[in-house]
Amino acid sequence: MADKMGTAPFRSGVEAMMRHRFLVTAFLFLVAVACVGLMITIGSANIGFFEAYGILIDQLFPGTFGGYTDSHINIVTNIRGPRVLMGFFVGMILAIGGCIIQSILRNSLATPYTLGVSSSACFGAAVAIAFGLKLSSSTMAIIVSAFLFSLIPIGTILLAAQRRGITPITMVLCGVAISQIFGACNTILQYFSADDTAKEIVFWSVGSLNNVSPWMVPYVAVAALAFALVAFYLSRDLNILKMGDDTAQALGVNVSAVRTVGVVASCVATAVAVSFTGAIGFICLISPHVCRLFIGSDLKYLIPASGFLGCILLLVSDTVGRTVIAPTILPVGAVTALIGGPLLVYLLMRRRADIAV
Repeated sequence: MADKMGTAPFRSGVEAMMRHRFLVTAFLFLVAVACVGLMITIGSANIGFFEAYGILIDQLFPGTFGGYTDSHINIVTNIRGPRVLMGFFVGMILAIGGCIIQSILRNSLATPYTLGVSSSACFGAAVAIAFGLKLSSSTMAIIVSAFLFSLIPIGTILLAAQRRGITPITMVLCGVAISQIFGACNTILQYFSADDTAKEIVFWSVGSLNNVSPWMVPYVAVAALAFALVAFYLSRDLNILKMGDDTAQALGVNVSAVRTVGVVASCVATAVAVSFTGAIGFICLISPHVCRLFIGSDLKYLIPASGFLGCILLLVSDTVGRTVIAPTILPVGAVTALIGGPLLVYLLMRRRADIAV
């Protein structure tokens, strides 16, 4: 009887904590979905909130609603909709990638960018821009070149894993070295490029949604959804891995395989996102930190919550960038840092505690 009375408060406390985490995650999901419709309505053309959703649903299931004007359909499907949907999926990829990498490396400052994905992708794009590489279009050439170069850090990490074992310090050191190498190559390339070319390289490196086209969205959407499923599948093993390698191995976790799959999946998904939009910074760093402050470090909830918060932050930042000094559009990568940096500092100072990864 005493044991039952002693465990009852503990059980109710755990249930309350789980309910809190679920409600926070569900709330972020609803806000992220609402942001899609809200951000589409912002602009010179007067498009309603529910009208935006109706037009998007009509594109997936023709004839569901109907009755919309051609001009509004064109604006939603070709201008605002692709930009907002791209921001939604890119924000999800970057935030989940940051969450996974921070957990695997046990480093609160680690992101896929730490492993050299952004610097190598930027150099790949710079090569395509500087030398005018052509495929079906210059945009496609930049995307393909950025993606191919962003795979180099992944190959290097896998090679290091085969030779020395994929430990957190090995991955961090490889990433730092690769970032420095490609950063130097990018600087040299800009130094010898014409002014207009160097300007285009710098603008691409900052990250922007200005050049998004409707055909790009499905590629990033598939990458985002597939990555989210892989991350959620790994969440249990990654939670165990935080107890230490020896403990995880004793509990039946293949430590090397989990680290390899987690890092490769995060880097490949981030490479896809960066190839289409450039290196949009800070989303992958701030989203997991903010979510940890409210729901803790259980990856079962932290992964989806971080993904939804990443969507929200990127969509809000992009909307601020295109409206604050309209018609001039600020690059979203700069806005995310301006908004995310002070927000993270404020939350950390308010909590007055370190965040456990």
